Amino acid sequence: MVEDEVIAEQLSRLLTPAITNQENYYRKLGLRERILNLPLMMAAVLTLLWRDVAGVRELTRMLARDGFLWCNPTKVSQQAISQRFLTFPSELFEKVFKDLLPSLRTAWHSRNKRPLPESIQ
Repeated sequence: MVEDEVIAEQLSRLLTPAITNQENYYRKLGLRERILNLPLMMAAVLTLLWRDVAGVRELTRMLARDGFLWCNPTKVSQQAISQRFLTFPSELFEKVFKDLLPSLRTAWHSRNKRPLPESIQ
């Protein structure tokens, strides 16, 4: 779908700098660069929420078949993804979100400065 590609591109453009900023912290926590790394796990969580994926089994199928967001198709076991979700530090997601807040705030302020369309006034 074209809509999905546009949204995926916007998410990628928005999140890539924030994810890159957390790479050092990722390594500082002792996490190795492996298949289920920070960018893939971030894409997995966003895909779970955005696409309303039923569970890890369906997420594993989606990753193997199509990939998601900025991740290419990758074959991993359901057990590997489940285990990674259980052990992946939540503070990494929090830090990425906090990195995004200034740009989200700026975008929100610029939207609020636009004049309202006549149909809404």
